[in-house]
Amino acid sequence: MKATTIWMAVAGLMLAGAAQADALRGDLHRDVRQQARILQGVRSGELTRGETARLEVGQLRVDRREASAAADGHVSGAEQAGIVRLQDRQSRRILRLKHNARTD
Repeated sequence: MKATTIWMAVAGLMLAGAAQADALRGDLHRDVRQQARILQGVRSGELTRGETARLEVGQLRVDRREASAAADGHVSGAEQAGIVRLQDRQSRRILRLKHNARTD
């Protein structure tokens, strides 16, 4: 009985770790997609140099927040929510700057 309980606890911890890793992987994929959106805006001329620079600083801010959250090996729910909020804000900035009247 005792061994079964231990194995169930280990399996639960493994699943929690896998879910957390999936969340971080999803954030990384989102970073890649947002970076691709910025590059597409540069190529098409939708983004000026200044807009591109501001968006790149925003991407660095997201990257630093992710690295800081993962530094201790555990990303809490609050840290994850903060990262998602930062990425949402960055996504809105990309959309707004790509679709304003300024072109390069």
